[in-house]
Amino acid sequence: MRKKFVAGNWKMFTDHATAKKLAQEVVALMAGNHQIDVALCPPFTYLQTVGEVLKGTHIALGAQNCYHEKEGAFTGEISPAMLLDIGCKYVILGHSERRHKMGECDIAVNKKVHAALNVGLHVILCMGETLDERQANKTNEILKNQLDGSLAGVSATCFKSLVLAYEPVWAIGTGHNATPQQAQDAHAFIRSWVANHHGAEVAAHMVIQYGGSVKPDNAASLLSQPDVDGGLIGGASLKADQFLGIIRAGM
Repeated sequence: MRKKFVAGNWKMFTDHATAKKLAQEVVALMAGNHQIDVALCPPFTYLQTVGEVLKGTHIALGAQNCYHEKEGAFTGEISPAMLLDIGCKYVILGHSERRHKMGECDIAVNKKVHAALNVGLHVILCMGETLDERQANKTNEILKNQLDGSLAGVSATCFKSLVLAYEPVWAIGTGHNATPQQAQDAHAFIRSWVANHHGAEVAAHMVIQYGGSVKPDNAASLLSQPDVDGGLIGGASLKADQFLGIIRAGM
């Protein structure tokens, strides 16, 4: 049975003081609770601070992005090895905000996926369609293209270090989440892609998160779907009580 996994993506929010306080609140509220895997993904500048708060707990540290090179003259970039060195277990790659606002393509995401896996990081790989694409009934086509491109050359043995996250672009930060059935249908398609490419056993163990306007009041209906294995949470992860409410909904 797959263990639920809920990760908080803090995006470009918090400052040093609020990041530390938020992490402390999550740790306190999660004390003794090991039923669900949990990760916090703060901005780069607060990774060390949050990592120190999480040290000795079962809550993992994650980053929101990385570059595909190990080192070099790449001003402003952060390598996977640097993230591992500071204590990260996870890195989010291919988030729709980077695909649609920063112009990242599947080829670029694929390079990052390989680079992160090669140093031992676990990757949370995001995918999802826009509103126009959903209305044109292209959801599965878009998901297939993103999976084909972003995971090109990734072997079945590496899937134990992968988490997939379905994040419909039209539901991120809009207040409009996918219905439980829409989420389930997309997750089932993603799992079928994994099965077709890497076998039923790999697919059965594949953790697939849902992201997009998840809140405590809708989390239970989403996380109860058979192929929804947790959440990649944005805005609601910035308030410890709301984040915990989502985590409890998955128990």
